[in-house]
Amino acid sequence: MNETEIISYEPATGEELWRGRIGDVDETVMRARRAWPQWAAQPLATRIELMRRFANEVRKEQDAFAELIARETGKPLWEARGEVESVIAKVEISIRAYAERTGQRRLDSALQGAAAVRHKPHGVMVVLGPFNFPAHLPNGHIVPALIAGNVVILKSSEKTPATGEFLLRCFHRAGVPADVAQLLIGAADEGKALVAHDGIDGVLFTGSAQVGIAINRKLASNPGKIVALEMGGNNPLVLWDTPKISDAAVLIVQSAFTTAGQRCTAARRLIIKSSLYDETIDELKKLISRIIVGAPFDDPAPFMGPIIDSDVADQLTDSFLYLLSHGGKAIAHMRRPRGDLPFVTPGLIDTTAMADRPDVELFGPLLQVIRVEDFDEAIAEANNTRFGLAASLVGGSPQEYNRFWANVRAGIVNWNRPTSGASSSAPFGGIGLSGNHRPAAFYAADYCAYPVASTEMEQPRASVGVGFREERRVSGER
Repeated sequence: MNETEIISYEPATGEELWRGRIGDVDETVMRARRAWPQWAAQPLATRIELMRRFANEVRKEQDAFAELIARETGKPLWEARGEVESVIAKVEISIRAYAERTGQRRLDSALQGAAAVRHKPHGVMVVLGPFNFPAHLPNGHIVPALIAGNVVILKSSEKTPATGEFLLRCFHRAGVPADVAQLLIGAADEGKALVAHDGIDGVLFTGSAQVGIAINRKLASNPGKIVALEMGGNNPLVLWDTPKISDAAVLIVQSAFTTAGQRCTAARRLIIKSSLYDETIDELKKLISRIIVGAPFDDPAPFMGPIIDSDVADQLTDSFLYLLSHGGKAIAHMRRPRGDLPFVTPGLIDTTAMADRPDVELFGPLLQVIRVEDFDEAIAEANNTRFGLAASLVGGSPQEYNRFWANVRAGIVNWNRPTSGASSSAPFGGIGLSGNHRPAAFYAADYCAYPVASTEMEQPRASVGVGFREERRVSGER
Protein backbone atom coordinates (compact mmCIF):
# COMPACT_ATOMS: atom_id res chain seq x y z
CA MET A 1 0.00 0.00 0.00
CA ASN A 2 1.24 3.52 -0.77
CA GLU A 3 -0.09 6.93 0.19
CA THR A 4 -2.57 7.14 -2.71
CA GLU A 5 -3.67 3.52 -3.21
CA ILE A 6 -5.26 0.62 -1.38
CA ILE A 7 -4.26 -2.86 -2.52
CA SER A 8 -6.16 -6.02 -1.59
CA TYR A 9 -4.39 -9.38 -1.52
CA GLU A 10 -5.85 -12.89 -1.49
CA PRO A 11 -5.02 -14.42 1.91
CA ALA A 12 -4.88 -17.96 0.50
CA THR A 13 -2.32 -17.16 -2.23
CA GLY A 14 -0.73 -13.82 -1.37
CA GLU A 15 -1.54 -12.58 -4.88
CA GLU A 16 -2.83 -9.10 -5.60
CA LEU A 17 -6.60 -9.11 -6.13
CA TRP A 18 -7.57 -5.45 -6.46
CA ARG A 19 -6.21 -1.94 -6.20
CA GLY A 20 -7.81 1.48 -6.16
CA ARG A 21 -7.12 5.10 -5.37
CA ILE A 22 -7.92 6.51 -1.95
CA GLY A 23 -11.02 8.70 -2.08
CA ASP A 24 -11.60 12.34 -1.19
CA VAL A 25 -13.54 12.59 2.07
CA ASP A 26 -14.77 16.19 1.65
CA GLU A 27 -15.96 15.65 -1.91
CA THR A 28 -17.74 12.40 -0.99
CA VAL A 29 -19.56 14.05 1.92
CA MET A 30 -20.49 17.06 -0.21
CA ARG A 31 -22.09 14.82 -2.84
CA ALA A 32 -23.96 12.92 -0.17
CA ARG A 33 -25.36 16.07 1.41
CA ARG A 34 -26.58 17.31 -1.94
CA ALA A 35 -28.27 14.00 -2.68
CA TRP A 36 -30.02 13.58 0.64
CA PRO A 37 -33.06 15.95 0.34
CA GLN A 38 -34.28 14.40 -2.89
CA TRP A 39 -33.73 10.84 -1.63
CA ALA A 40 -35.52 11.55 1.66
CA ALA A 41 -38.45 13.06 -0.28
CA GLN A 42 -38.99 9.86 -2.27
CA PRO A 43 -42.05 7.87 -1.23
CA LEU A 44 -41.24 4.98 1.08
CA ALA A 45 -42.70 2.60 -1.50
CA THR A 46 -40.13 3.81 -4.05
CA ARG A 47 -37.20 3.23 -1.72
CA ILE A 48 -38.50 -0.23 -0.83
CA GLU A 49 -38.91 -1.13 -4.50
CA LEU A 50 -35.32 -0.10 -5.19
CA MET A 51 -34.12 -2.33 -2.34
CA ARG A 52 -35.98 -5.26 -3.86
CA ARG A 53 -34.37 -4.53 -7.20
CA PHE A 54 -31.02 -4.52 -5.40
CA ALA A 55 -31.75 -8.00 -4.03
CA ASN A 56 -32.47 -9.16 -7.56
CA GLU A 57 -29.21 -7.68 -8.84
CA VAL A 58 -27.32 -9.62 -6.16
CA ARG A 59 -29.19 -12.80 -7.18
CA LYS A 60 -28.05 -12.33 -10.78
CA GLU A 61 -24.41 -12.07 -9.63
CA GLN A 62 -24.64 -14.58 -6.80
CA ASP A 63 -21.87 -16.92 -7.96
CA ALA A 64 -19.46 -14.16 -8.97
CA PHE A 65 -20.08 -12.31 -5.70
CA ALA A 66 -19.44 -15.42 -3.59
CA GLU A 67 -16.24 -16.19 -5.48
CA LEU A 68 -14.98 -12.64 -4.91
CA ILE A 69 -15.73 -12.78 -1.18
CA ALA A 70 -13.99 -16.15 -0.91
CA ARG A 71 -10.90 -14.86 -2.70
CA GLU A 72 -10.68 -11.61 -0.74
CA THR A 73 -11.37 -12.99 2.74
CA GLY A 74 -10.01 -16.52 2.32
CA LYS A 75 -13.20 -18.08 3.69
CA PRO A 76 -14.40 -21.34 2.09
CA LEU A 77 -16.64 -20.95 -0.94
CA TRP A 78 -19.57 -22.64 0.84
CA GLU A 79 -19.40 -19.99 3.54
CA ALA A 80 -19.07 -17.11 1.08
CA ARG A 81 -22.21 -18.36 -0.67
CA GLY A 82 -24.01 -18.23 2.66
CA GLU A 83 -22.90 -14.64 3.11
CA VAL A 84 -24.35 -13.63 -0.28
CA GLU A 85 -27.64 -15.33 0.63
CA SER A 86 -27.70 -13.23 3.82
CA VAL A 87 -27.23 -10.05 1.75
CA ILE A 88 -30.29 -10.96 -0.31
CA ALA A 89 -32.41 -11.98 2.69
CA LYS A 90 -31.61 -8.72 4.48
CA VAL A 91 -33.89 -6.74 2.21
CA GLU A 92 -37.20 -8.36 3.15
CA ILE A 93 -36.13 -8.57 6.81
CA SER A 94 -35.39 -4.83 6.78
CA ILE A 95 -38.70 -3.99 5.15
CA ARG A 96 -40.55 -5.90 7.87
CA ALA A 97 -38.39 -4.35 10.57
CA TYR A 98 -39.02 -0.81 9.32
CA ALA A 99 -42.78 -1.36 9.38
CA GLU A 100 -42.70 -2.92 12.85
CA ARG A 101 -40.11 -0.72 14.53
CA THR A 102 -40.77 2.66 12.88
CA GLY A 103 -44.32 2.50 11.54
CA GLN A 104 -46.62 5.51 11.54
CA ARG A 105 -49.28 5.79 14.24
CA ARG A 106 -52.22 8.18 14.59
CA LEU A 107 -54.40 8.58 17.66
CA ASP A 108 -57.59 10.65 17.29
CA SER A 109 -58.29 12.87 20.25
CA ALA A 110 -61.67 14.44 19.42
CA LEU A 111 -61.61 18.16 20.29
CA GLN A 112 -57.85 18.06 20.87
CA GLY A 113 -57.18 17.08 17.28
CA ALA A 114 -55.04 14.10 16.36
CA ALA A 115 -51.77 12.78 17.78
CA ALA A 116 -49.28 11.27 15.36
CA VAL A 117 -45.95 9.49 15.56
CA ARG A 118 -43.82 9.39 12.43
CA HIS A 119 -40.11 8.86 11.79
CA LYS A 120 -37.51 10.92 9.98
CA PRO A 121 -34.11 9.91 8.59
CA HIS A 122 -30.98 11.35 10.16
CA GLY A 123 -29.27 12.40 6.94
CA VAL A 124 -25.79 11.29 5.84
CA MET A 125 -24.77 8.02 7.47
CA VAL A 126 -21.25 6.60 7.45
CA VAL A 127 -20.96 2.80 7.49
CA LEU A 128 -17.57 1.48 8.61
CA GLY A 129 -17.39 -2.18 7.61
CA PRO A 130 -15.26 -5.10 8.83
CA PHE A 131 -13.23 -7.62 6.83
CA ASN A 132 -14.74 -10.85 8.17
CA PHE A 133 -18.19 -10.39 6.58
CA PRO A 134 -17.40 -7.57 4.14
CA ALA A 135 -20.74 -7.77 2.33
CA HIS A 136 -23.29 -8.99 4.89
CA LEU A 137 -22.38 -6.78 7.84
CA PRO A 138 -22.14 -3.42 6.00
CA ASN A 139 -25.27 -4.35 4.08
CA GLY A 140 -27.02 -4.86 7.41
CA HIS A 141 -26.56 -1.14 8.04
CA ILE A 142 -26.94 0.14 4.47
CA VAL A 143 -30.32 -1.37 3.55
CA PRO A 144 -32.17 -0.17 6.70
CA ALA A 145 -30.55 3.25 6.38
CA LEU A 146 -31.64 3.66 2.74
CA ILE A 147 -35.16 2.43 3.43
CA ALA A 148 -35.49 5.07 6.17
CA GLY A 149 -34.44 7.85 3.76
CA ASN A 150 -30.79 8.33 4.69
CA VAL A 151 -27.94 8.47 2.23
CA VAL A 152 -24.92 6.27 2.90
CA ILE A 153 -21.14 6.43 2.60
CA LEU A 154 -19.51 3.02 2.96
CA LYS A 155 -15.87 2.88 4.01
CA SER A 156 -15.02 -0.79 3.65
CA SER A 157 -12.16 -2.35 5.55
CA GLU A 158 -8.93 -1.62 3.70
CA LYS A 159 -8.46 -5.41 3.63
CA THR A 160 -11.67 -6.05 1.65
CA PRO A 161 -12.38 -3.06 -0.64
CA ALA A 162 -13.19 -5.19 -3.71
CA THR A 163 -16.19 -6.69 -1.95
CA GLY A 164 -17.42 -3.23 -0.97
CA GLU A 165 -17.09 -2.06 -4.56
CA PHE A 166 -19.08 -5.06 -5.84
CA LEU A 167 -21.81 -4.48 -3.23
CA LEU A 168 -22.23 -0.81 -4.15
CA ARG A 169 -22.29 -1.65 -7.85
CA CYS A 170 -25.35 -3.83 -7.21
CA PHE A 171 -27.13 -0.92 -5.53
CA HIS A 172 -26.37 1.36 -8.47
CA ARG A 173 -27.49 -1.20 -11.04
CA ALA A 174 -30.76 -1.46 -9.15
CA GLY A 175 -31.36 2.26 -9.66
CA VAL A 176 -30.11 3.71 -6.38
CA PRO A 177 -28.44 7.01 -7.39
CA ALA A 178 -24.64 7.01 -7.28
CA ASP A 179 -24.48 9.82 -4.72
CA VAL A 180 -27.08 8.20 -2.46
CA ALA A 181 -24.92 5.12 -1.85
CA GLN A 182 -21.20 5.84 -2.19
CA LEU A 183 -18.03 3.86 -1.57
CA LEU A 184 -15.06 5.71 -0.11
CA ILE A 185 -11.79 3.85 -0.58
CA GLY A 186 -9.47 4.39 2.35
CA ALA A 187 -7.83 3.15 5.52
CA ALA A 188 -7.74 4.38 9.12
CA ASP A 189 -7.10 8.04 8.26
CA GLU A 190 -10.11 8.22 5.96
CA GLY A 191 -12.27 6.50 8.57
CA LYS A 192 -11.23 9.03 11.22
CA ALA A 193 -11.90 11.92 8.84
CA LEU A 194 -15.40 10.64 8.09
CA VAL A 195 -16.24 10.20 11.76
CA ALA A 196 -15.11 13.75 12.60
CA HIS A 197 -16.67 15.41 9.53
CA ASP A 198 -19.28 18.12 10.23
CA GLY A 199 -21.34 16.91 7.28
CA ILE A 200 -21.98 13.49 8.80
CA ASP A 201 -25.14 12.80 10.80
CA GLY A 202 -24.41 9.27 11.97
CA VAL A 203 -21.74 6.59 12.26
CA LEU A 204 -22.64 2.91 12.02
CA PHE A 205 -19.60 0.85 12.98
CA THR A 206 -18.78 -2.85 13.04
CA GLY A 207 -15.32 -3.82 14.22
CA SER A 208 -12.96 -4.02 17.17
CA ALA A 209 -13.61 -2.59 20.62
CA GLN A 210 -10.45 -0.48 20.38
CA VAL A 211 -11.69 1.37 17.29
CA GLY A 212 -15.26 1.58 18.58
CA ILE A 213 -14.11 3.20 21.82
CA ALA A 214 -12.06 5.72 19.83
CA ILE A 215 -15.16 6.63 17.78
CA ASN A 216 -17.22 6.98 20.95
CA ARG A 217 -14.66 9.29 22.52
CA LYS A 218 -14.38 11.40 19.39
CA LEU A 219 -18.13 12.00 19.25
CA ALA A 220 -18.84 12.16 22.99
CA SER A 221 -19.21 15.95 22.87
CA ASN A 222 -21.49 15.84 19.82
CA PRO A 223 -24.76 14.21 20.87
CA GLY A 224 -26.39 15.23 17.59
CA LYS A 225 -24.68 12.40 15.72
CA ILE A 226 -26.24 8.96 16.04
CA VAL A 227 -23.59 6.33 16.82
CA ALA A 228 -24.18 2.57 16.66
CA LEU A 229 -21.23 0.46 17.77
CA GLU A 230 -21.20 -3.25 17.02
CA MET A 231 -17.98 -4.59 18.52
CA GLY A 232 -16.40 -7.89 19.51
CA GLY A 233 -16.56 -10.30 22.41
CA ASN A 234 -14.62 -12.57 24.74
CA ASN A 235 -17.53 -14.97 24.50
CA PRO A 236 -18.08 -17.85 26.94
CA LEU A 237 -19.52 -21.27 26.14
CA VAL A 238 -20.43 -23.19 29.30
CA LEU A 239 -20.58 -26.98 29.08
CA TRP A 240 -22.68 -28.63 31.78
CA ASP A 241 -24.30 -32.01 32.44
CA THR A 242 -25.29 -33.78 29.22
CA PRO A 243 -25.10 -37.37 27.93
CA LYS A 244 -24.43 -36.08 24.39
CA ILE A 245 -20.76 -35.22 24.60
CA SER A 246 -20.11 -35.81 20.90
CA ASP A 247 -22.89 -33.37 19.96
CA ALA A 248 -21.53 -30.89 22.50
CA ALA A 249 -18.08 -31.16 20.90
CA VAL A 250 -19.54 -30.32 17.49
CA LEU A 251 -21.28 -27.24 18.93
CA ILE A 252 -18.01 -26.15 20.55
CA VAL A 253 -16.08 -26.51 17.29
CA GLN A 254 -18.77 -24.66 15.36
CA SER A 255 -18.73 -21.85 17.93
CA ALA A 256 -14.96 -21.45 18.13
CA PHE A 257 -13.62 -22.27 14.66
CA THR A 258 -16.20 -21.39 11.99
CA THR A 259 -14.82 -18.58 9.76
CA ALA A 260 -11.41 -19.49 11.24
CA GLY A 261 -12.64 -17.99 14.51
CA GLN A 262 -13.00 -14.57 12.84
CA ARG A 263 -16.51 -13.89 14.08
CA CYS A 264 -17.38 -11.41 16.79
CA THR A 265 -19.68 -14.09 18.26
CA ALA A 266 -17.07 -16.87 18.19
CA ALA A 267 -16.55 -18.73 21.47
CA ARG A 268 -13.26 -17.66 23.04
CA ARG A 269 -13.61 -19.46 26.39
CA LEU A 270 -14.91 -22.98 27.04
CA ILE A 271 -16.00 -23.16 30.68
CA ILE A 272 -16.46 -26.81 31.53
CA LYS A 273 -17.63 -28.81 34.50
CA SER A 274 -14.61 -30.72 35.81
CA SER A 275 -16.37 -34.09 35.76
CA LEU A 276 -16.96 -33.70 32.00
CA TYR A 277 -13.45 -32.53 31.19
CA ASP A 278 -11.62 -35.71 30.16
CA GLU A 279 -14.36 -37.12 27.95
CA THR A 280 -15.04 -33.77 26.28
CA ILE A 281 -11.40 -32.99 25.62
CA ASP A 282 -10.96 -36.42 24.02
CA GLU A 283 -13.89 -35.73 21.69
CA LEU A 284 -12.62 -32.26 20.87
CA LYS A 285 -9.12 -33.49 20.05
CA LYS A 286 -10.55 -36.11 17.68
CA LEU A 287 -12.81 -33.58 15.99
CA ILE A 288 -10.12 -30.88 15.69
CA SER A 289 -7.73 -33.40 14.12
CA ARG A 290 -10.31 -33.95 11.36
CA ILE A 291 -10.77 -30.26 10.51
CA ILE A 292 -9.65 -29.45 6.97
CA VAL A 293 -7.78 -26.14 6.80
CA GLY A 294 -7.41 -25.01 3.21
CA ALA A 295 -7.96 -22.49 0.44
CA PRO A 296 -11.47 -21.38 -0.54
CA PHE A 297 -11.79 -23.54 -3.66
CA ASP A 298 -9.96 -26.66 -2.48
CA ASP A 299 -11.47 -30.10 -3.04
CA PRO A 300 -12.47 -31.51 -0.61
CA ALA A 301 -13.90 -28.27 0.72
CA PRO A 302 -12.20 -26.96 3.86
CA PHE A 303 -13.99 -26.15 7.09
CA MET A 304 -11.54 -23.31 7.77
CA GLY A 305 -9.76 -20.96 5.42
CA PRO A 306 -6.78 -18.75 6.26
CA ILE A 307 -6.69 -15.81 8.65
CA ILE A 308 -7.11 -12.45 6.88
CA ASP A 309 -3.35 -11.75 6.66
CA SER A 310 0.03 -12.81 8.00
CA ASP A 311 0.28 -10.00 10.56
CA VAL A 312 -2.90 -11.22 12.26
CA ALA A 313 -1.74 -14.84 12.02
CA ASP A 314 1.53 -13.88 13.70
CA GLN A 315 -0.35 -12.11 16.47
CA LEU A 316 -2.47 -15.20 17.08
CA THR A 317 0.47 -17.58 17.31
CA ASP A 318 2.24 -15.10 19.60
CA SER A 319 -0.89 -15.03 21.79
CA PHE A 320 -0.89 -18.83 21.97
CA LEU A 321 2.75 -18.78 23.09
CA TYR A 322 1.97 -16.05 25.66
CA LEU A 323 -0.78 -18.16 27.21
CA LEU A 324 1.48 -21.19 27.14
CA SER A 325 4.30 -19.36 28.92
CA HIS A 326 2.01 -17.91 31.60
CA GLY A 327 0.48 -21.10 32.92
CA GLY A 328 -1.54 -22.43 30.00
CA LYS A 329 -1.42 -26.10 29.03
CA ALA A 330 -1.56 -26.91 25.31
CA ILE A 331 -4.23 -29.38 24.21
CA ALA A 332 -4.02 -28.71 20.46
CA HIS A 333 -1.09 -26.59 19.27
CA MET A 334 -1.72 -23.72 16.90
CA ARG A 335 0.52 -24.24 13.85
CA ARG A 336 1.29 -22.47 10.56
CA PRO A 337 1.03 -25.32 7.99
CA ARG A 338 1.70 -23.32 4.80
CA GLY A 339 4.83 -21.30 5.46
CA ASP A 340 4.37 -17.56 5.04
CA LEU A 341 0.70 -17.75 4.04
CA PRO A 342 -1.72 -16.94 6.91
CA PHE A 343 -3.12 -20.43 7.45
CA VAL A 344 -3.30 -21.54 11.10
CA THR A 345 -4.62 -24.69 12.68
CA PRO A 346 -7.15 -24.52 15.54
CA GLY A 347 -5.56 -23.89 18.92
CA LEU A 348 -6.95 -25.34 22.15
CA ILE A 349 -5.32 -24.46 25.47
CA ASP A 350 -6.24 -25.06 29.11
CA THR A 351 -5.83 -21.78 31.00
CA THR A 352 -7.43 -22.89 34.28
CA ALA A 353 -4.14 -22.48 36.16
CA MET A 354 -3.43 -18.98 34.84
CA ALA A 355 -3.57 -16.42 37.63
CA ASP A 356 -4.53 -13.57 35.33
CA ARG A 357 -6.17 -14.54 32.06
CA PRO A 358 -6.10 -11.61 29.58
CA ASP A 359 -9.59 -10.23 28.92
CA VAL A 360 -9.08 -9.58 25.21
CA GLU A 361 -10.70 -10.68 21.98
CA LEU A 362 -8.27 -13.05 20.25
CA PHE A 363 -9.80 -12.84 16.78
CA GLY A 364 -9.05 -16.26 15.36
CA PRO A 365 -9.30 -20.03 15.99
CA LEU A 366 -7.96 -20.03 19.54
CA LEU A 367 -10.12 -21.44 22.34
CA GLN A 368 -9.23 -21.33 26.04
CA VAL A 369 -10.54 -24.07 28.34
CA ILE A 370 -11.36 -23.31 31.99
CA ARG A 371 -12.46 -26.00 34.47
CA VAL A 372 -14.98 -25.21 37.23
CA GLU A 373 -16.65 -27.22 39.99
CA ASP A 374 -20.16 -25.79 40.33
CA PHE A 375 -22.70 -23.82 38.33
CA ASP A 376 -22.31 -20.58 40.28
CA GLU A 377 -18.59 -20.66 39.52
CA ALA A 378 -19.38 -21.26 35.85
CA ILE A 379 -21.65 -18.21 35.69
CA ALA A 380 -19.09 -16.08 37.53
CA GLU A 381 -16.38 -17.16 35.10
CA ALA A 382 -18.64 -16.46 32.12
CA ASN A 383 -19.11 -12.91 33.45
CA ASN A 384 -15.40 -12.47 34.10
CA THR A 385 -15.04 -10.13 31.13
CA ARG A 386 -15.59 -6.50 30.16
CA PHE A 387 -17.30 -7.71 26.97
CA GLY A 388 -20.88 -8.91 26.69
CA LEU A 389 -21.82 -10.04 23.20
CA ALA A 390 -22.67 -13.76 23.11
CA ALA A 391 -22.87 -16.61 25.60
CA SER A 392 -24.08 -20.17 25.27
CA LEU A 393 -24.97 -22.97 27.67
CA VAL A 394 -24.55 -26.49 26.29
CA GLY A 395 -26.20 -29.13 28.47
CA GLY A 396 -27.83 -28.42 31.81
CA SER A 397 -31.47 -28.51 32.86
CA PRO A 398 -34.21 -25.99 32.01
CA GLN A 399 -33.84 -24.59 35.53
CA GLU A 400 -30.09 -24.16 35.04
CA TYR A 401 -30.66 -22.46 31.69
CA ASN A 402 -33.10 -20.06 33.38
CA ARG A 403 -30.39 -19.21 35.91
CA PHE A 404 -27.83 -18.86 33.14
CA TRP A 405 -30.09 -16.61 31.06
CA ALA A 406 -30.98 -14.41 34.02
CA ASN A 407 -27.44 -13.93 35.31
CA VAL A 408 -25.11 -13.94 32.31
CA ARG A 409 -24.33 -10.48 30.93
CA ALA A 410 -24.65 -10.70 27.15
CA GLY A 411 -26.86 -9.46 24.33
CA ILE A 412 -27.16 -12.97 22.86
CA VAL A 413 -27.78 -15.93 25.19
CA ASN A 414 -28.25 -19.40 23.69
CA TRP A 415 -29.00 -22.90 24.96
CA ASN A 416 -27.64 -26.00 23.23
CA ARG A 417 -26.77 -23.88 20.23
CA PRO A 418 -23.48 -22.31 19.11
CA THR A 419 -22.52 -18.83 20.26
CA SER A 420 -22.34 -17.81 16.59
CA GLY A 421 -24.91 -17.82 13.80
CA ALA A 422 -27.35 -15.21 15.12
CA SER A 423 -30.57 -14.62 13.18
CA SER A 424 -31.03 -11.39 11.20
CA SER A 425 -34.70 -11.50 12.24
CA ALA A 426 -33.71 -10.79 15.85
CA PRO A 427 -31.77 -7.92 17.43
CA PHE A 428 -28.00 -8.31 17.34
CA GLY A 429 -25.78 -6.48 19.80
CA GLY A 430 -24.00 -6.62 23.12
CA ILE A 431 -23.17 -4.69 26.25
CA GLY A 432 -19.98 -3.58 27.92
CA LEU A 433 -17.16 -3.39 25.38
CA SER A 434 -19.33 -5.20 22.86
CA GLY A 435 -21.68 -2.35 22.02
CA ASN A 436 -23.46 0.82 23.06
CA HIS A 437 -27.02 -0.49 23.43
CA ARG A 438 -27.91 0.06 19.78
CA PRO A 439 -28.40 -3.49 18.50
CA ALA A 440 -28.28 -4.17 14.78
CA ALA A 441 -30.03 -6.78 12.60
CA PHE A 442 -33.82 -6.50 13.10
CA TYR A 443 -33.40 -3.50 15.40
CA ALA A 444 -31.23 -1.54 12.93
CA ALA A 445 -34.35 0.41 11.99
CA ASP A 446 -34.20 2.03 15.44
CA TYR A 447 -30.96 3.89 14.74
CA CYS A 448 -31.73 4.69 11.11
CA ALA A 449 -34.65 7.01 11.88
CA TYR A 450 -35.79 9.10 14.82
CA PRO A 451 -39.38 9.44 16.09
CA VAL A 452 -41.29 12.69 15.74
CA ALA A 453 -44.41 13.23 17.87
CA SER A 454 -47.08 15.62 16.57
CA THR A 455 -50.47 16.98 17.62
CA GLU A 456 -52.44 18.23 14.63
CA MET A 457 -55.70 20.02 13.73
CA GLU A 458 -56.89 21.17 10.32
CA GLN A 459 -57.91 24.61 11.64
CA PRO A 460 -56.65 26.58 14.67
CA ARG A 461 -59.10 26.42 17.58
CA ALA A 462 -58.41 27.66 21.11
CA SER A 463 -60.00 29.41 24.07
CA VAL A 464 -58.73 30.99 27.26
CA GLY A 465 -59.78 29.79 30.70
CA VAL A 466 -58.50 30.07 34.26
CA GLY A 467 -56.17 32.97 35.01
CA PHE A 468 -57.65 35.54 32.64
CA ARG A 469 -59.64 38.63 33.77
CA GLU A 470 -63.17 38.92 32.50
CA GLU A 471 -63.22 40.71 29.17
CA ARG A 472 -64.27 44.43 29.54
CA ARG A 473 -66.96 45.76 27.27
CA VAL A 474 -66.40 49.09 25.56
CA SER A 475 -69.03 51.77 26.45
CA GLY A 476 -71.94 51.66 24.07
CA GLU A 477 -71.49 48.00 23.12
CA ARG A 478 -74.38 45.65 23.57
